Amino acid sequence: MHTPTSGPAVPGTHPALRLAWLDNLRIALTVLVVLHHAAQPYGPSDWWYVQGGGSRSPALATLSAVDGAFFMSLFFFVSAVLVPASYERRGARHFVTGRLVRLGVPVVAGALTIVPGLMYAYYVHYRDRPPITFGRYFTEVYLGLGNEPAGWTGPSWPDLQFGHLWFVQNLLAYSLLYAVCRAVAVRVGRRRAGTRTPAPAPAAPPGHRALLALTAALASAAFLVRLRYPLDSWIPFLGFLQVEPARFPQYAAFFVLGVLAHRHGWLGRFDARTGWLWLMGGLLAVAVLAAVGTDAPAFGAGGANGPSALWAAYESFVCVALCVGLTTLFREAATASGPFLRELAQDGYAVYIVHVPLVVAVQYALAGRGLPAAAAWAAASLTALPAAFLLAAALRRFPLLRRVL
Repeated sequence: MHTPTSGPAVPGTHPALRLAWLDNLRIALTVLVVLHHAAQPYGPSDWWYVQGGGSRSPALATLSAVDGAFFMSLFFFVSAVLVPASYERRGARHFVTGRLVRLGVPVVAGALTIVPGLMYAYYVHYRDRPPITFGRYFTEVYLGLGNEPAGWTGPSWPDLQFGHLWFVQNLLAYSLLYAVCRAVAVRVGRRRAGTRTPAPAPAAPPGHRALLALTAALASAAFLVRLRYPLDSWIPFLGFLQVEPARFPQYAAFFVLGVLAHRHGWLGRFDARTGWLWLMGGLLAVAVLAAVGTDAPAFGAGGANGPSALWAAYESFVCVALCVGLTTLFREAATASGPFLRELAQDGYAVYIVHVPLVVAVQYALAGRGLPAAAAWAAASLTALPAAFLLAAALRRFPLLRRVL
């Protein structure tokens, strides 16, 4: 997720524009992540660390559904854009070690500190189990060294998971896979060094036809995957990689698209008129969902049925439309820069890592106070969002942490 604010510019863009809009887009996505998690007990019916938030807001449920359709895909895209430049600048070995430090260390540290703390709070408040110390919980329940209790309700056994750090973990896996592919390509290129073949011309940016084809491909893949894995169903791929199969086609596709956008200079060459049209289409689709509501049969459905196919198609369209549209919007209209925005951009990665405990702490403090769902969400957002940025900025002032964050 972390996109440095220095180094080579993305091909096809001026360096100042990269700072002015790509980083601003990343700031907006970081803010949206915090707002999304702040809404979890008050709108959607997903599992969350805090339960029983009182009345639920249909508007917040719609916000959660729309966010889930596109924002992590756009995060993968933005993150992937600068991966090739980092690889070329640092070389394979330093790229891999850098990714292991920058992404791997927070994943491991968070899985041993942040996430067990959150899961322990959930265990204490919402599981009908005898009292237990954190030390016993960590070894017996979180790590699973004890016996699985009878009637265990999950969401998994043991409680060991990566929580919101799944994104960082998946991004690390994608980055390492990219490094492997580049190494193979270099080796193949050396074998063909004797044959002179002209370098291929940059591919044209995707137009309406290509974007419609992408939408159809994502919808088909999502429908097929959801025959077995519905939304919000997570699996330990290869025993350790926390993956949501229902949205894997989107995430993988947009990471690849980010790499291709760098290679072919699409960010600077993409037709703004195409982007504006897709943005309008995406906003219209969001308005339709807001009118229909997330209790419609299509929402979250899985299996071999019409509603599941309809939701896969809808979600895929919203994903493509808003990813394309928001990228265009920020490139064309959000080019402001300055010390404050640069600081926010540099703190964004740390905000992603530390914000959930802050959000959950505020939600626990608000529990039982009888606030309407919208008011509780606003209070959690307005409290946790600035706190997360301030904490991130403070942590990054420590030299050792700055290297990681």
